[in-house]
Amino acid sequence: MRDVCEEGSVSAVSASPAALGSAPLDPVRALQHALYRAAKADPGRRFHALWDKVLRRDVLWRAWAAVRRNNGAPGIDATTLADVEEYGVSRFLDELATEVRDGSYRPLPARRVFIPKPGSQEKRPLSIPPVRDRVVQAALKIVLEPVFEADFLRCSFGFRPGRGTHDALQVVIDESWRGRCWVVETDIANCFEAIPLDKLMCAVEERICDQPVLKLLRVMLRAGVMEDGQVRRPVTGTPQGGVISPVLCNVYLHRLDRVWDVREHGVLVRYADDALVMCRSREQAEAALKRLRGLLADLGLEPKEAKTRIVHLKAGGEGFTFLGFHHQMVRSPARSGKRQVTFLARWPAGKAMQHARDRLRELTDRSRVRVPVEWVVQEMNWFLKGWAAYFRYGNSARRFSQLQWYAGMRLGLFVAKRHRRGRGFGRWVVGVASPDRLGLVSLDGTVVAPRPNRPWRGMPNAGGERRR
Repeated sequence: MRDVCEEGSVSAVSASPAALGSAPLDPVRALQHALYRAAKADPGRRFHALWDKVLRRDVLWRAWAAVRRNNGAPGIDATTLADVEEYGVSRFLDELATEVRDGSYRPLPARRVFIPKPGSQEKRPLSIPPVRDRVVQAALKIVLEPVFEADFLRCSFGFRPGRGTHDALQVVIDESWRGRCWVVETDIANCFEAIPLDKLMCAVEERICDQPVLKLLRVMLRAGVMEDGQVRRPVTGTPQGGVISPVLCNVYLHRLDRVWDVREHGVLVRYADDALVMCRSREQAEAALKRLRGLLADLGLEPKEAKTRIVHLKAGGEGFTFLGFHHQMVRSPARSGKRQVTFLARWPAGKAMQHARDRLRELTDRSRVRVPVEWVVQEMNWFLKGWAAYFRYGNSARRFSQLQWYAGMRLGLFVAKRHRRGRGFGRWVVGVASPDRLGLVSLDGTVVAPRPNRPWRGMPNAGGERRR
């Protein structure tokens, strides 16, 4: 079997049983494995017998487990995950399966909320379906995702199992090293909300012809959202926040991926609605941008003009921001006996740093002065470890040092406020009196610098693996 990582697919879904060792696949994983292999073996096949698989008890249990693990907020019916557990999960799933099977199931409108974008005054619309609808969507995702994963291409990285942001970032490093130093940077405007439903269903029907499944999808997409007490049922969009929305977004944007010509227009790197094209010349970059605009227009979408531009990567140039990192071409320091090398470096973007500082400020705010110091340190450590786990794969040592200093400073201020003493007292307690800075995590020595043509997963401590 071909290397599934090279095919842009999920090793967990598509790997052969031999590759997984002697332990057999669990039934749900075996189902996904079979669907993936069937779809991969016949790219023209349309699946017509998926309805019974969506309603399988083990699939519904796996869907519930995924929803419970996400620990989301309730929808417009105010039913929480705890309410479902108190009611009885088995009873809840039995009743839900019966409703879906006999056709009486009707999804409720999603609850619309607006969440702030980190480092920006803008707010992102988020739709929160009720728990019951999230479970049905998760069951559909379990069955449909492996079918479409067999088709998705290597240029797509967002919301795909086995692929993520650092895989996309590694492609950027590799292509810049190969001489593609003109970058088309863009973002699809309001992508999730703007996808035409009729065209989306046509894309789904290229692979799925099971009418009950298609009918269920249509009902979900037309359930609408409730905002300010009013139900809106737009004719476009798959609400951002729905469990199955990321898969449907990738299904639709796959139409862009499969017609993209790398030789003519450069290397496309797409993370959901965020896209880059790595080109060898300004002329190619301009042609790529024109082609991108045309393809998006054919899909009923358009790029966000404020985030669309062409950037030339050169030493001392402005660089660009992608997936939370700022990328900039830099020259290595001059050293005796070693020639200088120009390479693409990356570090946490300004918005990411501001988001981290804002979070640390919230955790050490004066309003929390009665919270025990140990609890505050633990919460700071949780945040810092999670933040650093993402940004450590970059040239981030200087930014990590800045954030570590800021965290220590904020903790010192918190200690001073708690004891009603001056700032100097807090600095002394954290920096001198306590050898381990009251248990505050250290970010020193955790950075892993990226290297061209060396997969980031092979770097020491990357995903638990080591370079071979």
